[in-house]
Amino acid sequence: MVAHSDQQLSAAPVPPVDRSSATRTFVDVEQAVAAVVATEPSTIRLAVSCVAAHGHLLVEDHPGLGKTTLAKALAGALGLGFHRLQCTADLLPADVVGATVLGPDGTEPVFRPGPVFTNILMADELNRASPRAQSALLEAMEEHQVSVDGTTHALPDPFFVLATRTPSTPPDLTAPHGQRTASSCD
Repeated sequence: MVAHSDQQLSAAPVPPVDRSSATRTFVDVEQAVAAVVATEPSTIRLAVSCVAAHGHLLVEDHPGLGKTTLAKALAGALGLGFHRLQCTADLLPADVVGATVLGPDGTEPVFRPGPVFTNILMADELNRASPRAQSALLEAMEEHQVSVDGTTHALPDPFFVLATRTPSTPPDLTAPHGQRTASSCD
């Protein structure tokens, strides 16, 4: 906002926040998640804080350590919707945001929402997704909406992405090409 010297700005009074109630709710959510997930309390607090701040969280860790369980437990504790998106090299932007397809009658186009149309999205192994798919997800995260075929679709509120990034490991150059694991093909 630009203010000129001959204008005075007045702010509306901010209503007081009942900090004890907000703190209690925060602690209740943390405890509900901790009852399901065996992880550091600081990790749970960070995830809850990100949801409360309308932010997103990127976790770098090895597979199988409870990140999806954390996201599901967070959605359950808050009574929110949950979807999981497995990122792969062949993931397309339409796989993330959705696409316009022909309806059941075969004549009318219908928008089929992608997995971003939820409150809490687990984007697993984001670093494996194609740059275009990553860009589609990042746009949804920033704008809280997606555009498909010229039509803008708002995402649910709140919209929180817990993305994971698998740590890079040096490729196993001793294994024959056909036997290299996905993690060795970074």
